[in-house]
Parts: sequence; structure tokens; C-alpha cells
Amino acid sequence: MSEFFHMGGYAFYVWSSYSLAAVLLLVSWIQPRLREKRLRRDIARRLRRSKR
Repeated sequence: MSEFFHMGGYAFYVWSSYSLAAVLLLVSWIQPRLREKRLRRDIARRLRRSKR
């Protein structure tokens, strides 16, 4: 098992690329949700302002 995680001396490159891919996938999943939340809040604010 130790040899598997060591990966023949390339463990740093392999695990760092896996980590970077995981972070990018997470950001790609979170960012649109935050953008949608901000957009809904802005639309609601504009609607309240236009009713005055």
C-alpha cells in the first residue's frame, strides 16, 4: 500500500494534480450557485424599488 501512495517517486505530482482537479471541480460547482443567489437578490431588490 505504501508503494501505491508513493507512486514510483511521482507521488507529489500525481496527488497535487488530483488535489487541483478536486478544487477546480468544487469551485465549478459552488460558483454558479453563489452567482444565482446574488442574481435573485438583485432582481428582488429591483422589483421592490420599482414598486415604489
